[in-house]
Amino acid sequence: MSRRTLIAVLLTTSIVSGCGSTGFNPATGLYAEPVGGAPATANATPLTPALTCLADTAAGLRLAAPRLAVGEIADLTGKLDFETGRRVTQGASLFAVTALGRAGVPLVERADRTVSEVERTYATAQVLSDAPTGADETPGPVRPVNAGQIAGSRFYLVGGITELNYNIESSGGQLGVGALDPEDPKTMLGGSRFVMNVAIDLRLVDSISQEVVAIAAYQKQIVGREIRAGVFDIFGGMAVDLSGGQSALEPMQLGVRALIERGVYDVAAELYGLTGSACLPPVQTVDTAGGYRRLRSLPPPGRAGPEPTFAVLPAPPPARIPAPFPPAQPGDPLASPLNLPPPASAGDPAVPTEGTPTRPRIDPRNWRVNRGG
Repeated sequence: MSRRTLIAVLLTTSIVSGCGSTGFNPATGLYAEPVGGAPATANATPLTPALTCLADTAAGLRLAAPRLAVGEIADLTGKLDFETGRRVTQGASLFAVTALGRAGVPLVERADRTVSEVERTYATAQVLSDAPTGADETPGPVRPVNAGQIAGSRFYLVGGITELNYNIESSGGQLGVGALDPEDPKTMLGGSRFVMNVAIDLRLVDSISQEVVAIAAYQKQIVGREIRAGVFDIFGGMAVDLSGGQSALEPMQLGVRALIERGVYDVAAELYGLTGSACLPPVQTVDTAGGYRRLRSLPPPGRAGPEPTFAVLPAPPPARIPAPFPPAQPGDPLASPLNLPPPASAGDPAVPTEGTPTRPRIDPRNWRVNRGG
């Protein structure tokens, strides 16, 4: 048996044995150990430090921004691949929520109200309790439904991903070197580069008057590159073709996140009154003049109280909570959603006193609860 035949037999045997193995490791219960194992890391962009800088600056100056909500920021590019689906992210609204949270701007939820609506319906029907009891036990106190207990937004942010332009520039080259003798080695070296871009359009809307008070339009270029190399030679009548390469593409969805954060930075700086802040380095503002435009004057930023909680909002006044409903008994009619309880009076014992602690708040950068105490 020749050497080449022996090598071919050994390769075939190893491949077949690998494909035919169906045993698993009894210690782990796995047929194969997954590769990788990189830790979860923060998903930041070059604009993220500027947003957290705004939050820290506003905290130091005791500035408070009004509450914002985020509406739909849809994919309007129309780019769709039949095999892989949409070409750009469908989660731009979540990018905006994260960016506003990094900037320390208070938010109200308007995207997913499923749980809140269900709990409000249960509370209105007097079947929801924060201290529930089991079957055949004395009913626990029901959660009250008070007029004006849901926080409203002063402005909301909406928009869309409006452009995705492929190959706005490309370049490349290839070099092959080899002697005329067919048995002499031949080498090849090549490379290519292409550039595409993605753009967004955002608008800030007054929640009360529905006026568009500011607009922002930004684009970001995405670069990709590829390098290839190869060698071809004939050794003793056997042809050998060896080739390799490397390619890289800047993450397009991370580029969309950077665009959202760029627009949010302008909005947050305006709301805080920190448009002259040095939080955004000049390198991040290259060729972005005119990307943001204020259409109407915004109200001046507020001042936080002497003991701020995360320094974005003053401590809220004590809530006027009425006395809880009496426990529901079997056969009692359930309350109608339109029949809300009357507001609590000044002498109601359920109204919190002056020493009531402030509402706990979460620092959006580290998920720590600040109880303001």
